[in-house]
Amino acid sequence: MTTPTSKKRRSLIQAAGLGATLGLMGFPAIAKDKPLRIGILAPRGGVAGTIGETGLRGAQWAAERINANGGIGGRKVELVIEEETSPKETIERFRRLVLREEVDCVQGIVSTGASLALAPAAEDSEVITVFWDGTTQDGVNETMPAPKYVFRSTDNECEAVMASLLAIKHYKGKFVRIAGMNPDYSYGRNVWAAFQALLKKYGIEYEVVTEQWSKIGNLDLTSNVAALRAAKPDLIYSALLFADLPVFMKQAHAAGLTEETRFVLPAAGWQHTSLKKEFMPEGAICGHNTMYFDHPQASPLQKEFVAWYHDKFNDYPSWEADRAYFSMEVYKAGVEKALSAKGGSWPSTKEIAQAMSGIEVESLGGKGSMRPDHIAQQMFHQGLSTNNNDYDFATITDITSIYSDQLQKPKAEDDFWKWLEAKQWEI
Repeated sequence: MTTPTSKKRRSLIQAAGLGATLGLMGFPAIAKDKPLRIGILAPRGGVAGTIGETGLRGAQWAAERINANGGIGGRKVELVIEEETSPKETIERFRRLVLREEVDCVQGIVSTGASLALAPAAEDSEVITVFWDGTTQDGVNETMPAPKYVFRSTDNECEAVMASLLAIKHYKGKFVRIAGMNPDYSYGRNVWAAFQALLKKYGIEYEVVTEQWSKIGNLDLTSNVAALRAAKPDLIYSALLFADLPVFMKQAHAAGLTEETRFVLPAAGWQHTSLKKEFMPEGAICGHNTMYFDHPQASPLQKEFVAWYHDKFNDYPSWEADRAYFSMEVYKAGVEKALSAKGGSWPSTKEIAQAMSGIEVESLGGKGSMRPDHIAQQMFHQGLSTNNNDYDFATITDITSIYSDQLQKPKAEDDFWKWLEAKQWEI
């Protein structure tokens, strides 16, 4: 019998021009002893390569733990890995995972550019797709407010809102002249605007003395640093988050900017082990998103993972490992919930997707859940940089942890700026 899923795959095969290669046979019913194949799309080269590798390691650790405990619904997990690159190439690899590899679920994606392009194709494929980090926001506006099969990460602005609140808390009265050094695409512009909006909201007087922008992948920041030095800001807000961030901080230190200027780095955690003591100032606000590897109140689960990670790779993980682990746990919990509802018979993809809505799990960095509108809720961690530690890189102290229901608009279709204006925080 031809199932709705097989019909959908067949139409995709025909649309992709792969019918002659794959054949147009019906797809067999799922056997419980058949491996549960999960496709992974992650960057493995370029400026986001280290981030993708960290996420991939988190997914692999999750899969190993799941398999050691009997799999998902009695089925062993098998990862099928493809690389995230340009949006066009990433969509092609997604189709390969769905059509040739016949994966049951796809997880991954770091870039918002890739996720914006991929999400409609993923929704059309009716294959559950869980994003690690990329959202489906165009600017701050949600482009897919009610998907059935696509599950998104927390909003991009979460770390910006939190870092801005902490800047007001820790630096109020200590700055007037502010400067931006941000990535030149929607994320960088949105979070810089959010920072200023929160300063206005809480009556902080400020003057923007310069705005510096850098294209993704650009590591020549000499002119930007020179402009910042000439502007003499009291505070620099920088949402650089790829390999450009440690380059910027090293050059800023060489130019003398770290001696008196305060820094707000909402996404520093992606590059934390590259932010070396010799150029990192004390007291910079650093965001570690949904997992801080050295949190003094870390769960036994996180401690076990960090120990494994360091032992195996001689490194310390960033939050991308948590995002990957969270994605795997949300999918696992959804499958098990749907299985229970069906009395043990294997559920359809649609039934699993419906069961994932509202699911709650324990992730590496703390509790998490998937909202009914398929946007993740997780714990965020930020603090003040310190070089008083046993590592060769800066860590954080005065750690603050805030759940994302306080950092992102409650519904996908809500207006971010109106929510930001109406929302009240105790600072």
